[in-house]
Amino acid sequence: MVVRFIGYKPWRYQENLAGDKFFEINLLQVSNDLEEVLVSSKNPNSNIKKPLLGVNTISIKTLNKIPSALGEVDIMRGLQMLPGVSSVGEASNGVNIRGGATDQNLILLDDAPIFNPTHMFGLFSAFPSEAISSFDLYKGNVPTRFGGRAAAVLDVNLSNPNTEKFKLQGGISMVSNRLLLDIPIIKNKMGVSISGRGAFNDFLLPLASKQLDNIKAKFGDASSKLFYIINPKNTLTLSSYFSNDYFQTEILGSINEVNSTNTQYKYQTFNNTLNWFHSINANLNIQTKFINSTYQPTTLLPELNSDNKVKIISGINFNQFKTNLNYFKNKHKVEFGLDAIRYDINPGELNPGTNQNITRVKTQNELAYETAVYLEDEIEFSKKLVATGGIRYSYFLNMGPGSYRNYIAGNPRDEISLIDTVFLGKGVVQKTYGGLEPRLGIRYQLNPKKTLKLGYNLMRQYLQVVTNTTTPLPTSRWKTSDLYIKPQVSNLLTVGYVQETESSIYEYSIEGYLRKTNNIVDYKPGADFLLQEYPESQLLQGKNNSYGLEFMATKKKGELTGWINYTFARSFNQVNEGPEVSQQINQGDWYAANYDRPHTINSTLVINQGKHHDFSFNFTYSTGRPFTLPQGFIQYQDNMYPFYALRNNSRIPDYHRLDFAWNIYNPSMNDKRRWKGNWTFTVYNLYGRKNAYSVFLKSEGNVIKSYKLTVFGAPIISLSYNFKFS
Repeated sequence: MVVRFIGYKPWRYQENLAGDKFFEINLLQVSNDLEEVLVSSKNPNSNIKKPLLGVNTISIKTLNKIPSALGEVDIMRGLQMLPGVSSVGEASNGVNIRGGATDQNLILLDDAPIFNPTHMFGLFSAFPSEAISSFDLYKGNVPTRFGGRAAAVLDVNLSNPNTEKFKLQGGISMVSNRLLLDIPIIKNKMGVSISGRGAFNDFLLPLASKQLDNIKAKFGDASSKLFYIINPKNTLTLSSYFSNDYFQTEILGSINEVNSTNTQYKYQTFNNTLNWFHSINANLNIQTKFINSTYQPTTLLPELNSDNKVKIISGINFNQFKTNLNYFKNKHKVEFGLDAIRYDINPGELNPGTNQNITRVKTQNELAYETAVYLEDEIEFSKKLVATGGIRYSYFLNMGPGSYRNYIAGNPRDEISLIDTVFLGKGVVQKTYGGLEPRLGIRYQLNPKKTLKLGYNLMRQYLQVVTNTTTPLPTSRWKTSDLYIKPQVSNLLTVGYVQETESSIYEYSIEGYLRKTNNIVDYKPGADFLLQEYPESQLLQGKNNSYGLEFMATKKKGELTGWINYTFARSFNQVNEGPEVSQQINQGDWYAANYDRPHTINSTLVINQGKHHDFSFNFTYSTGRPFTLPQGFIQYQDNMYPFYALRNNSRIPDYHRLDFAWNIYNPSMNDKRRWKGNWTFTVYNLYGRKNAYSVFLKSEGNVIKSYKLTVFGAPIISLSYNFKFS
């Protein structure tokens, strides 16, 4: 039996009726059941009123309720339930957004870039969920304050510490243990929050998948944020983030003929952001930020019958200064800013340790600068018409010291066409690029519940990952634009329609987009980027055309909440640098990009069953991604070998999965307990679908056998405990 009345919590009761019975029912008023008061800078109707298109967010509260792999709350997996966001597989390093590659997304944590957003080669997000206050995904209109990437921006913010009272929260799951401390230092003036997460339960991995046998994987991350109210007009914040990963596999690769027993990967991120906010008056404020981000991946090769480990080290050091002035007056919201970035990149070095038979290798470092100035104004012409227009000018310089090669014009860049090598001194400019980046967003409100939107972006990307894998490895090489690698330039046009019901319970939206990107980076067949001094000899550049339609329906209030969306999206590349076969891919014809998935359906459902528990389901379906199937086979010395001619000419099987989560709470009528906890029971891949991560062929004598690699091929059951103390 369920009894409902407006303004009251529903009453539920189960009874086996053997005869007449009398019930006395007391309903609890909603107004007496408030757990917290939330003050937000975001209007709940902002999707109807804001002039930006393609801006998505999922509240941390919702993220905590929906199912997750092995009980780990994960921002990156949550994003994949939104339209236009996908990945190439279960263990993929990053996400693909509206036809963009993973390195075309600018991922920020308190304004500091994250160059590797995942742990354990893509199984889990690198963001500490306990410490996150909010995140916004800009996949359509991107504000002019963001630059440097061609596809999208994920802006993640750490929570400000509580300056009034001590708080502690955390959780324990099959994968990791988490803890967050909020510590007031000076009441109402200064506080610090410290969070930490550690994963040392890799002995449980074989229970999740046989593919994870003989794998050792550990990771940890930590963040801190100091918040200081200097006076009513000035605040200072200092954010820091550190992550460390260790991954060992017995799958060996031939790296400079090192005879190793296994392959070990270590990679670290260390970020710092100092932010000074100054309020000049009620309508004018200025923010100044100093940002540093360091990323260092290392490959370790323990040698057979030796204590020596051969190391391959690379890394990127990012330093940024930015300041922006914000002005609010009448119907204008104006932002003006300056931006300066320095890139220091170590492409790779081989350290043989004590092994004297291996030659030490050191590729030349890269040094580059990127500067920008931008202006944006949001103008309210009327209650119906609002527009945001902005212009950003970016300028890029690739600097010495270093060297570059000259090749015969029009020929493939290889040893045959090499003319000479030119050496540059310190401070000498090798190559410059730059240009305008206009941004436009228009909102026309047909009525208070219906809105039409139009948006346009032009974005330039001067830093990219060079890789020949479907998803970049954590050890993949970052490369700045230079004499031969031109910056990627993306033009994105978006149109959309948003409608709410009169009760504001349901929201419906449809968005269409068309993206054209020049100078995308692809690789020659057989390319090898490891310790490559001149990677332009392994790379090709071309065009990408992407387009799509995204439909989404959301229920925002009530006992049953959630969303369902369908995305139709295509993404095609064309690479044709010249008449030679080595300058083309697929004879210069258009071909499906690695992340081309025409049809995707996502659905998230949360059933709120009062104060004691709630249930949630995730369902996802998508077309299988492209892969390369051999055109035939060649027999050589009694062995059969596959022959490849066309890239991405087939598809792996379609992907679909259902997840379930049950959150169990234990509140009382007047809950004033300082310690509160809840359990989460999760089943990932509920019906045990053996989804293919990849399909590959293997020569076994004179027989060619095909194999399907599955990461999570069975239901994965997990139990986690979360707690709060104040």
